[in-house]
Amino acid sequence: MDYKVMIGLEMHCEISETNTKVFSSAENSYKDIPNSNIRPVDMAFPGTLPVVNKEAVKMALKASMILGCQLPTHIYFERKNYYYPDLPKGYQITQETKPAPVGSYGLFKYECKGEEKTVRINNIHLEEDAASSDHYGSFSTINYNRAGVPLLELVTEPDFRSADEAVAFLETMRSIYQYADISEADSRKGQIRCDVNVSIMESDKDETDPKNWGTKVEIKNVNSFGGVREAINYEIDRQIELKESGKYDEMEQQTRRWDEDSMSTIFMRSKVDAIDYKYFVEPNIPKFKLSPEWLESIRAEIPELASERKAKYISQYGLSDYDATIIVKEKDISNFYEETVKLGADVKKAANWLTSVILGYLNKNEIEIKDIYLTPKMLFEIMDLVESGKISSKQSKEVLMHVLDDKKEPALLVKELGMEQISDDSTIREIVVKVLDEHPDLIEDHRKGKNTFDFFVGQVMKATRGKANPSLTAEIIREEIDKR
Repeated sequence: MDYKVMIGLEMHCEISETNTKVFSSAENSYKDIPNSNIRPVDMAFPGTLPVVNKEAVKMALKASMILGCQLPTHIYFERKNYYYPDLPKGYQITQETKPAPVGSYGLFKYECKGEEKTVRINNIHLEEDAASSDHYGSFSTINYNRAGVPLLELVTEPDFRSADEAVAFLETMRSIYQYADISEADSRKGQIRCDVNVSIMESDKDETDPKNWGTKVEIKNVNSFGGVREAINYEIDRQIELKESGKYDEMEQQTRRWDEDSMSTIFMRSKVDAIDYKYFVEPNIPKFKLSPEWLESIRAEIPELASERKAKYISQYGLSDYDATIIVKEKDISNFYEETVKLGADVKKAANWLTSVILGYLNKNEIEIKDIYLTPKMLFEIMDLVESGKISSKQSKEVLMHVLDDKKEPALLVKELGMEQISDDSTIREIVVKVLDEHPDLIEDHRKGKNTFDFFVGQVMKATRGKANPSLTAEIIREEIDKR
């Protein structure tokens, strides 16, 4: 039997582009040393009061605008009451749907495998992150560096029908957070986490009727997009197996976790009843009105996003869909490309350098483009050396690798490696004449249709140690043969 899948996402992304945490003066930055970046308010010490970070609210509103959400007239914060060791206050300052969060009821388009998809956004809200816990064999530790970091939670409607669609949306959102300077969105720093809701139904049933859908299973705190894909596919297979064995109807609504070691979802707890968090408006943060002028200034700051750059690269620069997609996937790569083009580089040749050579080097060495010595100006200089005939195309790749490995300027390397091409007509012509004089029999063979031309080119290259301009050399050889 065939089945339909219903998938909803709750994406958590830390706002990294603010100086301080959302309600305290502690620095908002990733720290390796545990508990080195905290203030009394982060630890819920008596007598401390939260102060709202206006920049964090601005970032949250910017994300809401990009997602096409309805904006609130006032900003409220609420207390979500529950106990957990990494939540020292015993509650989390957050936003619930009533009063309205920073964004609600949006409609957003994204691309999956070249096809446009649409997802309904239930809401996006700003809250404080909890501390982080590390669990060992017989004890656990808590790191409060993360406590109070501004966190955006994005809740979608269950509009995804495959793991590919869910991951494509998450990748699009990561791109938006990066391009809009809201967050680094780096999963390696724990800045992105995701909860996934999965249920199935028979494919011939009407999906608009909620009664036809199966029991929803929530998978908590998946920390990578690859993990999201694997968790969804595993859970789909698990639920189908239960359905076909007749045990599906006995399954209760539940929360599970993704275990990377066993590559499976593991039962955590049942969700027969919704948890009562006893929300109420945070009494220490008065509501404040959003002025139309401030909202318009935020909207004006929304930069060119990945989707817009991709459209520009295809329609204006003539790049293929594949190359444009590769370049815009990471903001730093796209910025590198943009800067190279602004210097005057050919748009297609610059794209080829990035997609074929530079990205290959980054992947091989498992580093990011911001970590390499090469700059857009250096890449342009290498391209210009080829265009001016000072080095060959083959030599240019060697120069690039030396720039990356030796951390030296391109022009200096060309001199040190003795690579500069000979493009002087008289110098090359003198060598060509000498080669032809030494091999008159091969000139006759050439006229009879035999392939001796490459031999002549090779001899000139040998005499110049590969420095003769190849195209100019070929042109002069033809001229000199015609003279004889």
